[in-house]
Amino acid sequence: MPERELASLATTARASRTFSHALNRFARAYATDLLKTAGITVNGSQPWDIQVHDERVYLRSLLGGSLGLGEAYMDGWWDCAAIDEFICRLLRAQAPNQVGWLVNFPLWLDSRLLNRQRGKGAFVIGQRHYDIGNDLYAAMLDRRMIYSCAYWENGARTLDEAQEAKLDLIARKLDLQPGMRVLDIGCGWGGTAQYLAERYGVHVVGITVSQEQAILAQERCRGLPVEIRLEDYRQTRGRFDRIISVGMFEHVGYRNYRVFMRVVRRLLADDGLFLLHTIGTNVAYQGRDAWIERYIFPNSMLPSPRLLTAAFEGLFVLEDWHNFGVNYVTTLKAWHANFEQAWPQLAPRYGERFYRMWRLYLLMSAGSFMARASQLWQLVLSPRGVSGGYRSVR
Repeated sequence: MPERELASLATTARASRTFSHALNRFARAYATDLLKTAGITVNGSQPWDIQVHDERVYLRSLLGGSLGLGEAYMDGWWDCAAIDEFICRLLRAQAPNQVGWLVNFPLWLDSRLLNRQRGKGAFVIGQRHYDIGNDLYAAMLDRRMIYSCAYWENGARTLDEAQEAKLDLIARKLDLQPGMRVLDIGCGWGGTAQYLAERYGVHVVGITVSQEQAILAQERCRGLPVEIRLEDYRQTRGRFDRIISVGMFEHVGYRNYRVFMRVVRRLLADDGLFLLHTIGTNVAYQGRDAWIERYIFPNSMLPSPRLLTAAFEGLFVLEDWHNFGVNYVTTLKAWHANFEQAWPQLAPRYGERFYRMWRLYLLMSAGSFMARASQLWQLVLSPRGVSGGYRSVR
């Protein structure tokens, strides 16, 4: 190669390195200032301070937002002793709004243009999240394997007690009576159906889009008046005195909220009650979180109050709206403690990168509830209004 061309290539390479260094310096300065507004110090001494092992984390997070930050953690580029506190502080400072432009807009556009939760898409969440391993969930959850917020308000001391308190709360809110037919939309591993059938003498039909959940739920509920179906809610037929949906509505998608409510109304008796238990967000956002979308809950999004009420307007009377989102902090920390304790047995199957991913998922979720950016709602709805008025149960 002629000397002139070699010199030109060397100059180009130097310019490229100079630009890369300048970009990384800018990203580091920008991220450091952003973290300061949240009370977080890079390589600081507080539990919520981020410990950086690879300087590339700044640019990766600046461009990729939650996806860049999350993948950098999975790759071991940073650590934090209290990830829940770290995330809580970021959210309270609204720091996530300042980053991630390259990945957030495409996801928002995708959600606006496409209905990912319809048809075969409704079963994706089952395959990619709930089917990954019953051993993982059995180790992490309570003995009934209830994968939703527990209720700690009335003195529960353990996860088992708090989940049973939540199931009892649901039953009392619905005024369950022996012989009633109950539909459980998103029945999980059958723990709720089992509890309601055993304790309240009701007949339960549970539906799920997870094959692994359906198999275990059928085993769990053998001998009880419980039928477990592997089907999407739009396929369900029948007539029910009560309907519940616990921790499933997050996978419905805002384009299907109205359809979901119409299906529930079609299946529910005129004098029936419907209890919806769902995570919610404070502001209507018709997109999806990039890291959660890729690694944890594909095709999922959280409802806001406005989107939720618009979905059931004209179909139901709102009888009760109960927010106990702070209970999710305790629940998630209990799940995390169980996960950490069981990890030596789980590690050979799942591996280190999964460990960091799952740990981040649980603790960042706890941080979101600590910051009150995420809520946990239980709504009680009736088709025509409860005669004489509904008495709220806590």
